[in-house]
Amino acid sequence: MFKKINIVPRWIIFLIDLSICCFALVFAYLIRVNLTIEAINLKDLSGNLLILVLINSIVFINFRTYAGIIRYTGVQDALRICYAITMTTCVLFFISLVAANSGGALVFSNVTLIIYALFSFLFLIAYRVLVKYAFSYLRNYKMDRKNVIIYGAGEAGFATKRVLEHDTTTNVNIVAFVDDDTRKVGKVVDGIRIHHTHDLVLLSQAQKIDEIIIAAFNLPPAKKNDLVDFCLDHNIKVLNVPPLDKWINGQFSARQLQVIKIENLLERDPIRINNEEIASQISNKRILVTGAAGSIGSEIVRQLLKFNPQTIILCDQAETPLHQLELELQDMKTTTNCVSFLGDVRNEKRMEELFSLFEPHYVYHAAAYKHVPMMELCPTEAILTNVLGTKIIADLSVKHQVQRFVMVSTDKAVNPTNVMGASKRLAEAYVQQLHYKLNYPEVANNGHTQQSSVTKFITTRFGNVLGSNGSVIIRFKEQIEKGGPVTVTHPNITRFFMTIPEACQLVLEAGSMGKGGEIFVFDMGKPVAIVELAKKMIRLYGLVPGIDIEIKYSGLRPGEKLYEELLTDSENTLPTYHEKIMIAKVRHHLVDLQCHFEELIELARQKQGAMNMVAKMKELVPEFVSNNSVFESLDKKEVGAASVVSISKVS
Repeated sequence: MFKKINIVPRWIIFLIDLSICCFALVFAYLIRVNLTIEAINLKDLSGNLLILVLINSIVFINFRTYAGIIRYTGVQDALRICYAITMTTCVLFFISLVAANSGGALVFSNVTLIIYALFSFLFLIAYRVLVKYAFSYLRNYKMDRKNVIIYGAGEAGFATKRVLEHDTTTNVNIVAFVDDDTRKVGKVVDGIRIHHTHDLVLLSQAQKIDEIIIAAFNLPPAKKNDLVDFCLDHNIKVLNVPPLDKWINGQFSARQLQVIKIENLLERDPIRINNEEIASQISNKRILVTGAAGSIGSEIVRQLLKFNPQTIILCDQAETPLHQLELELQDMKTTTNCVSFLGDVRNEKRMEELFSLFEPHYVYHAAAYKHVPMMELCPTEAILTNVLGTKIIADLSVKHQVQRFVMVSTDKAVNPTNVMGASKRLAEAYVQQLHYKLNYPEVANNGHTQQSSVTKFITTRFGNVLGSNGSVIIRFKEQIEKGGPVTVTHPNITRFFMTIPEACQLVLEAGSMGKGGEIFVFDMGKPVAIVELAKKMIRLYGLVPGIDIEIKYSGLRPGEKLYEELLTDSENTLPTYHEKIMIAKVRHHLVDLQCHFEELIELARQKQGAMNMVAKMKELVPEFVSNNSVFESLDKKEVGAASVVSISKVS
């Protein structure tokens, strides 16, 4: 029945407003004469009512006080009414003043006008609010009322309470605030008591809690995980208040409350980087970022902008993502000149054109093919992009005297079991060997000296990043939203995870601290079991794994490992001043790889067969042992010791 009630026409609202104003004037007269009806001059009152109706009609039409829908009355409607009543009162005061100065009787006394203004505003607002709450009651009286706890008794928590109470689409009962600050515990805000987080169990036992809203922006990841686990175990839905920068005009609505994401639970404590050192190196420099339109490349660009480089060259072969990044950077209104350069790192002439045109000081090389099963099917592309592309950019960096070359590598390069990992391993080896060949010529060239290179080659190695293109997180989301099943390759598979911003911060930090020739490895935290990740994501959607959403095991994909490593067995690490960045301590066997690389690249260009190419890769990377792949047959063949060029320690 409630839904069939039509919106009242504006002319009716207009007449109701005029009637309320007339009543307010009569009420003001009564107050003026101490509620003695006999003391009122009805002739004067009727004349004054006529003047009031005339003035109010003109003012209400101009301020459009009748235009709002009563059931949705808000602050703007109240302001319009306030302005209208103020204007009417001023006009009536002016009329009375003119009448008095002209020798006539005073039309409205000052006391009457003040009382009229107060009561007319009060009555006009009051009936609107009553109608609004009547509709709200009719709308919600059959709805189940949700019991909600707000985690965080700060400004965001209080704002959340106000939003929920004033939102007509929700029907909530705020049970309590919860906070870790003992100074707040026991206090009451708007009738809602603040409890300590230790009281959550008691609160959930006392009454059924439907939702907990996290309104604390500085909640440590470990505590957030414990809270979410508690909620999932007690069938409580967890929502998150959006960050302050996502609030619209400093406010947010109930619609912006987000179901907590798995990415929020895999985050770790915020990292600290040496911003001053990075800024001193990057400020007013020309910087090239290859693969700039990708997940890692684009975040590197965003973070570089904070340090005010002169120019950032955005190099990528993907036209549409590059254009989207360009539009995003334009909206940021940065003073840095961001130049899009469409080109393939495998095209040497095009890259030579780029280096000659811009003469970059720094290069962040993030361009690569990274999907393991895809590269297992297309090893030629892995060699041409990951190996040849890196070689071209590295050689041009030396030729054009780039100051720093920072390569983004992967944990899959350690003891590779797939073509992608092996191709990145080869790229690492070439970059590191190039550094030592150019900077330690007396060692690399049998005592023949040559001028040292100004370029410092630095490699960074880390695992999977949350939310990147093709990430398992995105895949699981899509499968859950479709109703399942969620596919996991193996019940024991684990992976390291890091957020994209965190990974890129560490890339910048490692790039700034590197002296050249190092492979920096990042502290990736603890490995995460993928099947447990899938179960937790399903539960975060309010569903039950195995009942609402089925989990299926599809088997390891070609080239896939059960677990990833950041260091080979023969490696150990040296600490740096940053607790999350280590240097791989290795022995360097400086064997000239140039001719072997040319042979490998020639095999890829001539497309003489995937087996020949992968066999050559295994020759160059003896630790490359294929897993769940057609190339496993190559591992069974005996390779003559004389034909093996070992770079297993050049890492």
